[in-house]
Amino acid sequence: MVVLRQPDKYYMQTMKKTILQGLTVIALFFAIWFLLQQVNWMNVFKVERITEKTEQKLGDLFWEIFKKTEKEVANQFVVGVIDSLLTTICVGNDIDRSQIKIHILNRKEVNAFALPNKRIVIYSGLILAAENQEELSGVISHELAHIELQHVMKKLVKEFGLSVLISMTTGGSADAIREAARLLSSTAFDRGLEREADLKAVDYLVNAKIAPEPFANFLNNLSVSENELLKYLSWISTHPESKERARYIIEYAESLYMPNRAEQVISTATWEKLKELLK
Repeated sequence: MVVLRQPDKYYMQTMKKTILQGLTVIALFFAIWFLLQQVNWMNVFKVERITEKTEQKLGDLFWEIFKKTEKEVANQFVVGVIDSLLTTICVGNDIDRSQIKIHILNRKEVNAFALPNKRIVIYSGLILAAENQEELSGVISHELAHIELQHVMKKLVKEFGLSVLISMTTGGSADAIREAARLLSSTAFDRGLEREADLKAVDYLVNAKIAPEPFANFLNNLSVSENELLKYLSWISTHPESKERARYIIEYAESLYMPNRAEQVISTATWEKLKELLK
């Protein structure tokens, strides 16, 4: 007959102690992990504050470069029309309009871009290339999305590093500042960021009761344009795969419910006068 030996008391106590210690370690691990998740490390190291101040200064520095080398459109009628479009988009999306600075430069290039510190630059050539106010509103919404989604600083930090950007604002190399400004005006964002800005732009347009489909048409039409503006299509060259973008913009727009009928922000006569003044 086989007699089963019962575990001795010391063995059982050791096992219980080991298991208890293991459970304690696991509990401590998850407790520490949870606490770390609650810490706002950006605030702890004040990186967010530094970045905000750096962005403000960079925006001013970059704009000074364009202001000195380009001619800004000062016609109050033109400025007022563009302001009306931007304001309508901002109001419809609860964006603080007073924080957005928009500049119109008298250049034939079909281009628009965002700068740090919530600045949008639009070339007169892009306004002339737009067939209607909805197309132009789509471009404005796209650049506004880059600003609101913080794409501008993400791009700069990726390309130059935060320390270099900070040095630019504290007496850094003038060449580096010009190179950073050129980068924003002449190169595209990552594909993922461009798509994110496109779709957010559609949201902005719908919320502002502006038809989003013309924005897709603008991309499509310029990508196959044969008019004289073709050689000035900077916005298309810096925003590649325009046909693909037009496709997913249309698909996304069709998936949204637009409770109110699309409306025009400005009259047809105002739109025609705007383009006449810029020719």
